[in-house]
Amino acid sequence: MRFALLSGLWLCMVLVLGGCQASLPPLPAWQSSEGRSDPQLGQIIDLASGQLISPEQLLQRLAVAPRVLVGEKHDNPDHHALQLWLLRALQARRTQGSLLLEMLQPEQQARVDKAAGQPLPADLPKALDWQEGWDWQLYGPIVTEALQKRGVPLLAANLSPAEMRQAYRQPAALAGEQSNTPAVKAALLEEVRAGHCGMLPESQLPAMLAVQQQRDRRMAERLLAAPQPAMLFAGAYHVRKDLGVPLHLADLGAQGESKVLLAEVGEKVEAAEADYVWYTPAMPQQDYCAQLRR
Repeated sequence: MRFALLSGLWLCMVLVLGGCQASLPPLPAWQSSEGRSDPQLGQIIDLASGQLISPEQLLQRLAVAPRVLVGEKHDNPDHHALQLWLLRALQARRTQGSLLLEMLQPEQQARVDKAAGQPLPADLPKALDWQEGWDWQLYGPIVTEALQKRGVPLLAANLSPAEMRQAYRQPAALAGEQSNTPAVKAALLEEVRAGHCGMLPESQLPAMLAVQQQRDRRMAERLLAAPQPAMLFAGAYHVRKDLGVPLHLADLGAQGESKVLLAEVGEKVEAAEADYVWYTPAMPQQDYCAQLRR
């Protein structure tokens, strides 16, 4: 899969925030190395209007949403720092009903529930059976924060490995019109192809597409079942309005969620993709496909 599906947020506008900055948790310092001088850095944009907004204004809008979906680039530390900031800042404004993570599978839920609200074990990743594919240094602070907040369930949002294998071997049709349009399937199919560097046989692509959409459907189902207000952290393609979980939520009859993409400077995010975008520094570019071809 492509390492980084679109993602991002940020903006420290002292002049805009003025006196309300004291009421917010301090914004984290940038960690990624690229794009530090880009004029887009730190901007939060309301994509419906094209207007720049402050962190305070973003919080005001997210705080009233029953569901908030935050799309990330998995390997960008600034995205995870901003997710933690959002979790804390929103919790300070209203009680967070639940936090859902793409990085957690159903088999881990019992371990998560056992750890919640208790003194955390010294080796928390082992206690949770945390999967090595998700960098604990990036996700650990978010998981720890959620587990230490009593009454805020931390919930698995992904399929299990067995369910992924089943979706691959026997793709099942999904109910609903919006997630099944030819345009949506064609765009996702191209993303699957590109994400595998064009190295997958064409015959395997429909099965891989089925897995992607089954994952999106599971996240939508889990969001609907979760205590509100619910927040989902997932790869940016999963939360895109035009391709991912929001389409499945609509097919399931849900309304009222907000989509925020954490994006690296230099990326272009359209209103069709999200409600808000927050631009961060970028990670150094790597040619993952060249690495795979070696």
